[in-house]
Amino acid sequence: MSAEFVCTIADLAPGEARRVELAGGVAIALVRDDAGGFHALADVCSHGNVALSDGEVDGTTIECWLHGSTFDLFTGRPLSLPATRPVPVYPVTLEGERVLVDATTPANR
Repeated sequence: MSAEFVCTIADLAPGEARRVELAGGVAIALVRDDAGGFHALADVCSHGNVALSDGEVDGTTIECWLHGSTFDLFTGRPLSLPATRPVPVYPVTLEGERVLVDATTPANR
């Protein structure tokens, strides 16, 4: 698998997240941080089996809506309990207005 087109830059406003299904059924939380940067994480909290894409974006973190764990968008590391394990983070590439994600290998593994 290589980088897949997931949306255009205009499709996701700063401070928003959305679930994206990639080829092979890989579920990604595509997140645009408050400064406008794009991030891709596995769309499941490492503490509970819930979608991170339903959480709240704050700066360069996303908060799990169920138990409140926050994750760093760059590293996938949990910044607050109850989560203790990182979530996979995937490379994002911008080609003009296109946003691409490569879910072949997590960038933080």
